[in-house]
Amino acid sequence: MFESLSSRLGNTLRALSGSGRLTEDDVKNASRELRMALLEADVALPVVRDFVERVRARAVGAEVTQSLTPGQAFLRIVQQELVTTLGGETQGLNLRAQPPLVILMAGLQGSGKTTTSGKLALRLKDVDKKKVMLVSCDVYRPAAIEQLRIVAEKIGVECFPSAVGQNPVDIARAALDHARRAYAEVLIVDTAGRTSVDEAMMQEIAALHAAIEPAETLFVVDSMTGQDAANTAKAFADRLPLSGVVLTKVDGDARGGAALSVRTVTGAPIKFLGVGEKSSALEVFHPDRIASRILGQGDVLSLIEETVQKVDRDKAEKLAQKLKKNKRFDLEDFRDQMLQMQNMGGVGAMLEKLPGGAQMQAQLAKANPEKEVGRSIAIINSMTRRERRFPDHIKASHRRRIAAGSGTQVQDVNRLLRQFDQTRDMMKKVASGGMGKLMRGLAGRMPPGMMPRR
Repeated sequence: MFESLSSRLGNTLRALSGSGRLTEDDVKNASRELRMALLEADVALPVVRDFVERVRARAVGAEVTQSLTPGQAFLRIVQQELVTTLGGETQGLNLRAQPPLVILMAGLQGSGKTTTSGKLALRLKDVDKKKVMLVSCDVYRPAAIEQLRIVAEKIGVECFPSAVGQNPVDIARAALDHARRAYAEVLIVDTAGRTSVDEAMMQEIAALHAAIEPAETLFVVDSMTGQDAANTAKAFADRLPLSGVVLTKVDGDARGGAALSVRTVTGAPIKFLGVGEKSSALEVFHPDRIASRILGQGDVLSLIEETVQKVDRDKAEKLAQKLKKNKRFDLEDFRDQMLQMQNMGGVGAMLEKLPGGAQMQAQLAKANPEKEVGRSIAIINSMTRRERRFPDHIKASHRRRIAAGSGTQVQDVNRLLRQFDQTRDMMKKVASGGMGKLMRGLAGRMPPGMMPRR
């Protein structure tokens, strides 16, 4: 989501970061570039003005002029102000209320409330170990009620039944009574939306809020709506005591403006990011990590946390033991590694969290690495078990059959086998000499300056 904003800010700040001194003109020009970058990212104008003024005021003060590295000091100011604008610190859900704790989901139609309700239920069930129940109060769209029921069944939580024509307040009260009897710890209430803000919707959701007194009222907003997100957020914040915001469709081509605008306009912290279509694709929002990501410094902590959560530890341990015993790394192992990477969101999602990842993503955009990974998995799946175990025995006739079976060309099969050979060589280095030997081997393949000096 932050690729465009990151690229524009990166160009501006790179020019300053190495400066030995900063003049007032330098600060003025940088402030103008900051303003343009934020406006292009669809940040609301009042938020842009406030942000740029805070940066400029600090930059022309002693904080920068007396620094030994003024350019780096300016970069630090921008990062600190980004963190402040995004909320300052991570704020999770209030789970200390008397059960059943009620979470009310609010937002426009199409913002992703129903999907997000399911994602949140799964997170509370798996991460927080809570007994969760879902209920739909969207009595205007039968498909919404059925969608929530299917989502609940998929993630293994109870969904209280509702139907078109019922009163939303009656549904919510009945669901709350059932949650108490069923000893549910959390009840998530999915509400109706409209294509735009109107008085009828606001009155209905205000009545729901008054009837069930939720511990959390989360505003779900599509991050691709840009400045409109700020206007919608203000309308909801004026009628409801919002406790948090969930930004959805962050994995799309949104320009990042919604994240900066909504927090300022509502005063409510952003608590989660919807980063994909899977039920598990919900990330906790960390202002400091997002600020680092925007400035191209990566988000290694989130990558580590995601790796711990999503990587199959049993398979990783088996592979480690296999390599220690000097057993051969085969194509089944190679496929498992690619599947694990897909489970973490693919190459793009991983690069986004690495320092300089935005530049690497831009370089790989034409190559379409996600498509290449999918093609490689299809090729390996088209092989016999013996071929996967002993790839060196794959002959030309075998390669033609594999290509035909996977819907690819023989050249694609040859390319995959070459990539596998390179990966196997690296795995041998790790097994025989550890990471140091691997890094020395990689150093010879990288351009000058890419490897750190010892």
